[in-house]
Amino acid sequence: MLQDFKAFIMKGNVIDMAVGIIVGIAFGAVVNSLVKDVIMPPIGLALGNVDFANLFVVLKEGLTPGPYVSLAAAQEAGAVTINYGVFINAIVNLVIIAAAVFFLIVRPIARMQARKKAGEPAAAPTTKECPYCFTAIPIKASRCPNCTSELKMA
Repeated sequence: MLQDFKAFIMKGNVIDMAVGIIVGIAFGAVVNSLVKDVIMPPIGLALGNVDFANLFVVLKEGLTPGPYVSLAAAQEAGAVTINYGVFINAIVNLVIIAAAVFFLIVRPIARMQARKKAGEPAAAPTTKECPYCFTAIPIKASRCPNCTSELKMA
């Protein structure tokens, strides 16, 4: 049983998947920092000095009554909040990660596969159309199985 497990773990697909997950987590952390530390501050400044991480709505005040100056203060007081600013940051993260995956992985792979297909010769046809009833029939057929017409051999 241990040998089977070792063989499974050492397969290329499992190792590739593990490496992909690790790189994906690291990439997610970089994108999160990009959004939080580089992209959102200028957007917040342009919108009137808004800090998106501190945009929230208090549903129920905590032990210490509000108003709360920050999300951290509201959470520390035990207030129940809807943190829509954090949600906006998460949406921006998603858009950036999706764009990066599309432009850095999906498009290059699709182009590579298209070039590979363009280099392959087209497969020879295996069927032809009956000139009388217009149904698909095998290339080597001398008589149409549908309308029984005799076909000219080319």
